[in-house]
Amino acid sequence: MAKSLYETLEVNENASADEIKKAYRKLARKYHPDVNKDPGAEDKFKEINAAYEVLSDAQKKAQYDQYGDQMFGGQNFHDFARGQGQNVDLDEILRQMFGGGAGFGGGFGRSGFGGFGGFDEPDLDTNAQITISFDTAILGGKQHISLNGDSFDVKIPEGINDGQKIRAKGKGKSYNGQRGDLIIKINVASNPDYERDGDTLTKFFDIPLKTALFGGKIEIPTIHKTITLKVPQNTKQNQKFRVKELGVLNRKLNQKGDLYLKANIILPKVEDLDENLVKSLEEHLPETI
Repeated sequence: MAKSLYETLEVNENASADEIKKAYRKLARKYHPDVNKDPGAEDKFKEINAAYEVLSDAQKKAQYDQYGDQMFGGQNFHDFARGQGQNVDLDEILRQMFGGGAGFGGGFGRSGFGGFGGFDEPDLDTNAQITISFDTAILGGKQHISLNGDSFDVKIPEGINDGQKIRAKGKGKSYNGQRGDLIIKINVASNPDYERDGDTLTKFFDIPLKTALFGGKIEIPTIHKTITLKVPQNTKQNQKFRVKELGVLNRKLNQKGDLYLKANIILPKVEDLDENLVKSLEEHLPETI
């Protein structure tokens, strides 16, 4: 069964969608009337567009693959188009063959070639931005998005940075049987308990005065898990303790940074202390630093 639309785009019948698209773009550039001033270039350009209009649409392509050039009365597409005369409206021909409403992309009449942006296809990608929690940025997860009546989840990779972009395949604009992607800029919300510097996290933890003076163990919840920290005697305010690999994942190195815990010593109220202890402290605590 002859299938001249494939011949028009100079591809074989088993060509993939990407191969068809690549062939179309090459020929459209070659025969566009703004570039090619040879007689017949305009008609050739219209034929190329019409062939691509069919072969880039899965439903139309399936019909054409089934019936082939029988849809043109048994003629090949080139002869059929020439037989329609100088004022051929290929838009109307395709509409009659495949049904549907008005318009098949850019239009193929002599009045113009609008919708193709010259011979370039439109950019189908869409841009958006979302705000995710600090914990989601560190741990990764899913974020639900509602956009233009579409609702879906996107995967947030572990360790993503503020301002970084991710791509949601097939969630952009649609045109001519194709769908672009959604490019999402990620804004990371702040967390009052943490500071982030690249792959390193810093967190303050409260420590009673008694533990700071005499040492002890404290349970501290972190983003990844709850840990038990051994605090030495004479711990100072803002003293740092390093916990390896409880920071942020570096995806390039595939390893986590560190977590630094900073001591925040909680002083008791004098009125809550035993009276004898208060007198003893007043008498024996040094007045110099």
